[in-house]
Amino acid sequence: MQRYGMVLGIHPEKIEEYKKLHAAVWPDVLKMISACHIRNYSIYLRQLDDGRHYLFSYFEYHGADFTADMAKMAADPTTQRWWAVCGPCQRPLENCAEGEWWSAMEEVFHYD
Repeated sequence: MQRYGMVLGIHPEKIEEYKKLHAAVWPDVLKMISACHIRNYSIYLRQLDDGRHYLFSYFEYHGADFTADMAKMAADPTTQRWWAVCGPCQRPLENCAEGEWWSAMEEVFHYD
C-alpha cells in the first residue's frame, strides 16, 4: 500500500459548488476509483495565510501498477465528464510540474 497526498487551489467563488458536487459524487466515478485500487480517499479544504483556498487530498493505493491504473481512470468517459465538471472549480498551483493538475506532496512523517 502506498499513501498519496496532493494539493490544489480552488477558486473561492466555486467552493460551494465543489462541496455540492462532492456531497453527491456520481456512483460510476466511485466505482472507477475503487476499480483503480484507491481506498481511504479524502479531500480537505483550507484557506491559508496567503488568503487563497486550497484542497488537500489523501488516498491509499493498493494496486500493483499506479501508472496503469491512473491511465485506466483517465480513459474512462464518466471520469472525464466528472473532471470536466470539477475542473473549472480548481486552480493548479503556480509551481506545479509539467502536465500536473493536483500537485504531489512529499510524505515527511507517518505513524500507524
